[in-house]
Amino acid sequence: MNAEYTSTRSTFTLAAGNATIKLEFLSPVSPGNYIRQSLPFSYMTVSASNTGGASVQVYADIDESWTGQSGSTHANYSVSGRTSVFQLSVDGAITYAQNKMDQALWGQAVFAARGSNSSQCSLQSGPADSVRGQFAGNGTLSDALLAYGAGDVVALAQNLGTVTSSASATYAIGYTRDAAINYLGKGRASYYTATYKDPVSAVSHFLDDFADAAAEASSLDSDIDSKATNVAGANYSDIVTLSVRQAFGAADLTIPGDTLDTTDLLLFLKEISSDGNVNTVDVIYPTFPIFYVMDPEYIRLVLEPVVRYLEMGRWPQAYTIHDIGSAYPNATGHDDGKAEQMPIEETGNLLILAYAYTKAVNSPAWANSHRQLLQGYADYLVTNGLNIAPQLSTDDGEGPIPNATNLAIKAAVGLTAFGATFNLQNYTNIGLSNANQLYNQSLGTDPQKTHFQRQYPQSLNVNFTYSTVFNLYPDSLLGLNTFPQAAFDMQASFYPTQQAVNGVPLDSTVPYSKTDWSMFSAASSPGADSATRELLVDDLHAFISNGLNTVPFSDRWFVKAGQTDTGDPDLVGGYDAYKCRPTVGGHFAILAKALGAASVGL
Repeated sequence: MNAEYTSTRSTFTLAAGNATIKLEFLSPVSPGNYIRQSLPFSYMTVSASNTGGASVQVYADIDESWTGQSGSTHANYSVSGRTSVFQLSVDGAITYAQNKMDQALWGQAVFAARGSNSSQCSLQSGPADSVRGQFAGNGTLSDALLAYGAGDVVALAQNLGTVTSSASATYAIGYTRDAAINYLGKGRASYYTATYKDPVSAVSHFLDDFADAAAEASSLDSDIDSKATNVAGANYSDIVTLSVRQAFGAADLTIPGDTLDTTDLLLFLKEISSDGNVNTVDVIYPTFPIFYVMDPEYIRLVLEPVVRYLEMGRWPQAYTIHDIGSAYPNATGHDDGKAEQMPIEETGNLLILAYAYTKAVNSPAWANSHRQLLQGYADYLVTNGLNIAPQLSTDDGEGPIPNATNLAIKAAVGLTAFGATFNLQNYTNIGLSNANQLYNQSLGTDPQKTHFQRQYPQSLNVNFTYSTVFNLYPDSLLGLNTFPQAAFDMQASFYPTQQAVNGVPLDSTVPYSKTDWSMFSAASSPGADSATRELLVDDLHAFISNGLNTVPFSDRWFVKAGQTDTGDPDLVGGYDAYKCRPTVGGHFAILAKALGAASVGL
């Protein structure tokens, strides 16, 4: 009949004769409640209404696909009070390994349900046809438990009895990992394990928490929807609402696996689908607006593993590292110095993020504890931030280029951010001087000063070039005033002139746009009567609603015809490679600019 989503829920309404059946999938997002946030489960609630007094039974099963592999699967069944729990695991699974679909290959798939006064729970495991046939023929399961074999399922059924108005059954589903992260050779566990030591106690608590979690989720859903709509309209609300679960779903809240010390909390962020890296600094950077508005502590928590590693002196380069592990969840560093090289990109990102956290919590304490490290990186930008050697930026598919204007803008903003963090005017002055050259003296603009060009000096722009200069955004958000308002207004006037079939291309050389950078630009250069912001928001909304894409929210889409890496024609309006990445947190850039830190869901 219909489907709808909120920030925490996806709901599908179906018709079964005259009856109405709803399937609601709820994934709590609760940044301030570390147990609730770290529990790796979702709720599935099946409700029936308008049944005409019919008897209703609900069936659900899972198979070994939840383990990410086939063969050697072991099924275990447990009872805790009225809670029935199945666990699927693989014998001999390799710890800290994943498959090509980014699924963890160690741990346990957990499937649970709970009988109540209004519903009775039955269970069964065995061949799929046999188990499903048992339920179809009898409305209940046999409680027979067979050793798991190929093609088997584990199933839980709930009998709602005669439904005169409405009734529902709730299941819990998820995947636990006894060792969540390998951080520099030491195992880290999910935060909740300090309180709930095993999957059965964890999922039992999760079901106990259903009413409170659902109420909090409803409040968050309403808050995000209303604030986003008030700030930038219904289309914008649709975008950020679709982004929340994906951004937080890529994050692991962890504590030391040996001590379970809850005061030693670190956040690890997975670069899903692109590289699979751990705490990629140029993935944290586009993600940070959602943390800024929902819980700024997450900025510190996700940076802390990076700066701890850098302060060990094991990274041999003078600039900030790209990531702390090439294959999630192995945050083992790059002692050989061979991580992807993005010197200005990552160095500027770290300094900007450090100031964003400092400003958001109104305290320099954390930054002060890492001052020596951060000052070394500021000094790197002083030396290398304007005369930039050929190198990659965050959009690394475009290859290395010298004197990339957007990187120079990031370096300038990074220096003023560092200066603001520690009240060091000399660094601020250098950032301002660089910005003066880039904009006021037209080093980074075209001669007519209508837009920032892709590179400088002018001799590198034989043909028309431009970039979406999203690195202006933190200058605007954090009130650094590195660039004059005229620079932002210039871009606001320029972007609409580059509108293609489905949006504004990322720069003059590519046929695609980026959703995160588009929202950064919309926030920093909204234009007169917010016309440019509205254009960019509407472009992104058209992408997510055009019906051409079936993957999780992609942050890169084709806005005009071009060529893919394989030489095939691009599908205009289709996604390009990336999917399910936490960078969709950048869609909150407009809300962050409008409402400030800690302004949503608290």
